[in-house]
Amino acid sequence: MTSRFGPGDVRFFDRLARLYDLAMPPARVRPLRDGFAFADRPIERVLDLAGGTGRASRGLRRVGFDPVVVDISAGMLARAREAGHEVVRGDVGALPIADDAIDAAVVVDALHHLPDPEAGLREAARVVAPGGVLVVQEFHPGTTLGRALVAGERVIGFDSTFWTPAELCAALSDAGFESRIVREGFEYVVVGRVPTE
Repeated sequence: MTSRFGPGDVRFFDRLARLYDLAMPPARVRPLRDGFAFADRPIERVLDLAGGTGRASRGLRRVGFDPVVVDISAGMLARAREAGHEVVRGDVGALPIADDAIDAAVVVDALHHLPDPEAGLREAARVVAPGGVLVVQEFHPGTTLGRALVAGERVIGFDSTFWTPAELCAALSDAGFESRIVREGFEYVVVGRVPTE
């Protein structure tokens, strides 16, 4: 099955960009910071992968970080730029970023939309320097709310990929990270650290 909105549901998000922040609550920053604590290096250079309008970046900015927003949707990035974020238009599965160039990356409520999420995880492992982390916030498909979300996205026409926290930890490990669960529940958080050796 392929999304009727194209790879990564981009056409949907381009159309929704002006309304997106009205519909989505602000990203919770504490679980992201808890994931950053798993790093074995100072966190200075941060990417907000598939970051859309910069929803997670806005929260991280309030606590002293200034992520660069990376997204494939021009409409969403225009909103992030208007909000004062540095942006890079790019596919998370083929990042236009040098190896070991950043200290941390976040993917908030977006990994399930990537057309090849495993490629996105491998790319994150490539661009995050040793000791750095990737923090992923996603929706648990095994919860009551999660099952409703999965069904709703199918009705809309998305071709989303959802994992349980344990499955996402395994995918992070397969991509080369040391992984752990930071927060359980409907909206869970896992972190992967790039090994230092």
